[in-house]
Amino acid sequence: MEISGIISAIVIGIVIGVLGRLVVPGRQRIGILLTILVGIVAALIGSALASAFGVADTKGVDWIEWLIQIGLAALGVAALDRSRAHR
Repeated sequence: MEISGIISAIVIGIVIGVLGRLVVPGRQRIGILLTILVGIVAALIGSALASAFGVADTKGVDWIEWLIQIGLAALGVAALDRSRAHR
C-alpha cells in the first residue's frame, strides 16, 4: 500500500467514524483514535459488502456504500461504548 492509500484510508476513516458516531444517540466514552480506527475498519468492511451486493460502483456518488459504511461505524462505536461502560 502506498502512502497516498494510507492517508486516504485515514481521511475516509475519520469521516466515516465521525458520521457513525453522530448516528449513535447520547454520549460515547471512546476517544478520537478509536473512532478513527472504527471508521477505517467500517470503511473497509463496508466496501467489501457493497462489492458483494453489487452496489459499490454506481454512476455518481455511491450512497448505498456510504450508508453501509456509516451503519457499520455506528455499530462499532456503540459496541465499543457499551464495552467501556461496563468497566
